[in-house]
Amino acid sequence: MGRIKNLGIIAGKGKLPNIIATEAKKKGYNVILILLTPVADIESNKYYINKVERINIGKLGKLIKTLKKENITEVVMAGKVPKTLMYKTTNIIPDKRALKLLFRLSDRKDDTILNAIVEELETEGIKVLEITEFIARLAMPNGVITLKSPTKIQWKDIEFGFNIAKEIGRIDIGQTVVVKEKAIMAVEAIEGTDETIKRGGLLAGEGAVVVKVSKPQQDMRYDVPVVGIQTLKSMLQVKASVLALEAKHTILLQKEEMIKLANKENICIVGI
Repeated sequence: MGRIKNLGIIAGKGKLPNIIATEAKKKGYNVILILLTPVADIESNKYYINKVERINIGKLGKLIKTLKKENITEVVMAGKVPKTLMYKTTNIIPDKRALKLLFRLSDRKDDTILNAIVEELETEGIKVLEITEFIARLAMPNGVITLKSPTKIQWKDIEFGFNIAKEIGRIDIGQTVVVKEKAIMAVEAIEGTDETIKRGGLLAGEGAVVVKVSKPQQDMRYDVPVVGIQTLKSMLQVKASVLALEAKHTILLQKEEMIKLANKENICIVGI
């Protein structure tokens, strides 16, 4: 019998960290959950998590020190960390190591920041694993998964939106667009998917098409596109009709719950 490995889950907002913890436990890991305050909003599950630590999101030095103290050499980064926190008055005060990292960035794009964090961890002997090692089964399948299918006009909007979404991903702006009749209603930027849907849906009126993809240069260690029931609820607020997701490269949480709600509300969900 080999020694059981410790896995650190650096957890932001949402259900994904707990799902990964469940799968990691099945693979034989000891799971240490690092809750990034004040954004992490999940409850630890005693059956799948061996230990919980809470660290302020600005304390990179403390994060690394904690990982080393717990003998963690492998981590997964999971859950949303809104980048808007960097531009608001909050109780997040970066420590010396975080400030050094921020000052040497060439820009503050998502990939630039996350790559820098990964490099900091790996220089300390802490490997960042791909999320798909634990949740490949949650990848969006190809094809329509709801009772309703897109119309011919909506298929054209999906194709149009897919190409635009890939392009904004390529230049690291966002991963989601809202489309109506081959016109872009909204492009995701710092506000995130849900706010993009609401903004674009209000401009489009009833029947908007939402397209979410991975970046062409997607690093599966971080910022993997994820949708869940809240995505659908945001669509309902603005009466959007179609959710098109890149198959195999988008993570679908709460799949059965989403399909049930989509069927009830006459919304189409399709993997492309």
